[in-house]
Amino acid sequence: MLAEKLLLHVFIILAPILVYTSFFENRRIGRSPYFIGMLYAVSALLCLTFSYYSYGLYWDLRYVPLVLSFLYGGPAAGGITILAILAGRTFMSGDALLFGYISITLAAAVPYFYVKRFWRQQVRKRIFTAILLGIWPSFIMFSILISWLIFSRNPVNDIQELVLYVLLFGVIQIVGIGFASMLHEAVIERRMMRKEMQRAEKLNSLGELAASIAHEVRNPLTVVKGFLQLMKSQEKRNDNYQYLSLVLSELARAEAIINDYLNFAKPQFEKIERLELSSTMSDVIALLQPLAMKQGVELDSELEEEVYLHSDRNQFKQALVNIIKNAIEATVLGGRINVILSSDGQDVKITVKDNGKGMTKEQLSRIGTLFYTTKDKGTGLGTMVSLRIVEAMEGKITYKSELGKGTEVRVALPLNRQFQGKRNMHLQKNANKEQGTGELKSFK
Repeated sequence: MLAEKLLLHVFIILAPILVYTSFFENRRIGRSPYFIGMLYAVSALLCLTFSYYSYGLYWDLRYVPLVLSFLYGGPAAGGITILAILAGRTFMSGDALLFGYISITLAAAVPYFYVKRFWRQQVRKRIFTAILLGIWPSFIMFSILISWLIFSRNPVNDIQELVLYVLLFGVIQIVGIGFASMLHEAVIERRMMRKEMQRAEKLNSLGELAASIAHEVRNPLTVVKGFLQLMKSQEKRNDNYQYLSLVLSELARAEAIINDYLNFAKPQFEKIERLELSSTMSDVIALLQPLAMKQGVELDSELEEEVYLHSDRNQFKQALVNIIKNAIEATVLGGRINVILSSDGQDVKITVKDNGKGMTKEQLSRIGTLFYTTKDKGTGLGTMVSLRIVEAMEGKITYKSELGKGTEVRVALPLNRQFQGKRNMHLQKNANKEQGTGELKSFK
């Protein structure tokens, strides 16, 4: 009878996830922690309603919704679920009511203090952590049971049945919270994938637009620049010489912006070679040292040697220059920037950390948006170019920042896909040739 009740509770626990994915996943209310708390509060109350009474205690899985609401909804959702469980347990009353209050408080304490650390873990570890946190209420229930039997002084007639109850309760609770956590992670992964697809579509559209505009503007600029250079060589002794120098410098700036547009639209990996990253990064740091000295910023490096990666040297340098240059410009006089290179055998990890002005959560969420910049003078293209280059290398950039304390940029480049960029470049060249000749082919 106990097993049937607990299996019913497993379906009750999974019901909020089904309701959420079916009706509320794409709605604003679905992102509210209060709504998630209400769903799990109803689930916990239903577990209490259909609980199994034996040995003076109510056997149910009310604490599984409690743990899940804290982990996937936050403290607000967990608080709502706690209030619902307290209200339901009070309504049911019973001789062990005080022990029920104690078990609720203890069961909620661990997930409440573990929420922030939980979201810093990877997916598989989060599922494992959720299961471990689900075992904690089982331990609490077992301790409450022993305490109740001691204080009530009621003899246990069938010790084997009691042990079976405890084992069934523990196993089914682990299974329930494991399934629920896996479904939650699947929903989160699907939502992130959908956002990434939408972002990729926007970037591709903007990239095509930027490339077409840049090509059209670049041609007349090249002609104008050529004639101005010719005029400059003939005007060395004239008063117009200084104006021509100014015009040429501004044209060079415009040309650099156009090149950024083109690189953002489609990073060109023209020459794939085996790079020794410590020497390549040392070149970049040496290049930016004068800018750091001018800003009054100390630029330090900690580079692991004998780390190799197959990529385009110029594209890699450009991405790194943009990241370090942003760090220098965001750091005040007397600040410090650390550039760290390391490898774990699977990924190359590059960290650029400064103690500059930092960014708010809103600013951090907009990093990677086209034309967004926190600088007074800037187009936001530098960051976008770095993102596109790293993405083309099948890597990932993550930002961590706190206002007034600084920003940390982490770049992870996979070593196990080191030839993929070359293959993609080859396919892209073939596609360009086919478009130029008007041929249409399908790849299977």
